[in-house]
Amino acid sequence: MANSLRGEVLNLYKNLLHLGRDYPKGAEYFKRHLKNVFLKNKDVKDPEKIKELIERGEFVMKALEALYFLRKYRAMKQRYYSDVNKTN
Repeated sequence: MANSLRGEVLNLYKNLLHLGRDYPKGAEYFKRHLKNVFLKNKDVKDPEKIKELIERGEFVMKALEALYFLRKYRAMKQRYYSDVNKTN
């Protein structure tokens, strides 16, 4: 694996690990599954396949971010608009 791809993979792993701290099923659950996925693909040598896997990881990262933003939005909406509904 070229050094640039190795760096991208490590950066992706770190970012996903950081995002996994807030995972709904728990950080340990996320960490265990993340490690399994990366270990499953550790023997991939083809640069094109590695790039494809990196893109898939980035997609997962964006999906997690969207999940967290949605959860925060729902919590804020519930806090601010639940009072309006109670007064009616």
